[in-house]
Amino acid sequence: MSSVRQAAVAGLFYPDNAGKLEQDILTYLDQAGPPKPSIRPKAIIVPHAGYVYSGLTAAKAYSQVAPLSDQIRRVVLLGPAHRIRLRGMAVMTVDFFQTPLGDIPQDLQAIRQLLTLPQVQIMDSAHWREHSLEVQLPFLQTVLDTFTLVPVAIGDTTSAEVKQLLDSIWGGPETLIVVSSDLSHYHDYSTAQYIDRSTCEAIEKLDIDNIDYQQACGCMGVKALLLTAKRRQMKVQTLALCNSGDTAGTQDRVVGYGSWAFSE
Repeated sequence: MSSVRQAAVAGLFYPDNAGKLEQDILTYLDQAGPPKPSIRPKAIIVPHAGYVYSGLTAAKAYSQVAPLSDQIRRVVLLGPAHRIRLRGMAVMTVDFFQTPLGDIPQDLQAIRQLLTLPQVQIMDSAHWREHSLEVQLPFLQTVLDTFTLVPVAIGDTTSAEVKQLLDSIWGGPETLIVVSSDLSHYHDYSTAQYIDRSTCEAIEKLDIDNIDYQQACGCMGVKALLLTAKRRQMKVQTLALCNSGDTAGTQDRVVGYGSWAFSE
């Protein structure tokens, strides 16, 4: 009997009706505009808020992934663990991750490979209610054909440990790396703009020294990707930068969002 990680935030962060969900994502992708031929992402950074807040920002990255749907067969998805205290990184051993759009098979062979790393453990509780990974799945189901998933929740760890995980599973053009992270949290609008522009500049320069948890809640995944991108001489392009005051919230306490594409 197959085991399934059921959708936990459908109806909260995104619609729980499959038809409505698909239509919303297609609308965001249409608003994002056509992909740029010069960008062929190996990795992307995307936000993980509710779709009314950050859906368009995420779509601007996923629209660049869509032309690669015939070659991407595996997605390595990294996001911070918000719900529990976690040392290192955690995977699940379920067969599928479920959304209203259907079930996505886990790459169990890749999961077993990651478990040979001392900083990786099986911890189902790190995944059951986690939204930072789940909100990416409907976008991936919409822009890609058949693919397997390697979802990793990141806890108390270092960028070097996350980079080691990335190096072990980087693969070729069949593998897409997705790092899930929001930016600054709960500043006023102008302060958030200043902080997030500084974070954007650091990402563009592959500068890990000027990014911490105050700049990005998924900073360890972001910093690990920047380390890898520098070693592999990747090109990074900013696709979107905004905050909740630009989309569906007030401007007194905002959360920042951005998306970036990394090409080899």
